[in-house]
Amino acid sequence: MRTRMNKQGFTLVEIMIVVAIIALLAAIAIPNLLRARMSANDSLAKATLRAMSTAAESYATANNGNYPPSESALTNATPPYLNKAYCANSPIAGFTYDCAGMSTAGYTIVATPLVVNSTGSTVETITTGGVLTP
Repeated sequence: MRTRMNKQGFTLVEIMIVVAIIALLAAIAIPNLLRARMSANDSLAKATLRAMSTAAESYATANNGNYPPSESALTNATPPYLNKAYCANSPIAGFTYDCAGMSTAGYTIVATPLVVNSTGSTVETITTGGVLTP
């Protein structure tokens, strides 16, 4: 005599449907997450440039209108105008920072994304007086 056993489990078709649904949800969600990350990197770069500009302007106020000749003048002061050397420690959050435009007459600091439209959307520049341009 044969006894009939109940076979329980998922069929191949059911598993394929579940995998297809998960793939569809991932295809929708992943680009949105990448866009959100790029937007966050852009916002951080702008905030960093503004902080560096504020530090340079504060330095100039305390030093008879002379701007810092380099980023190290901002980080090595007592107390420091900046707590972190952004140009010396690039890249940070998908951007590299260039402080080569700093002199006692003024400053130009540039934030460049490592990969345009991936880690950031545009090159940001801040100049003497805190003028931020994309």
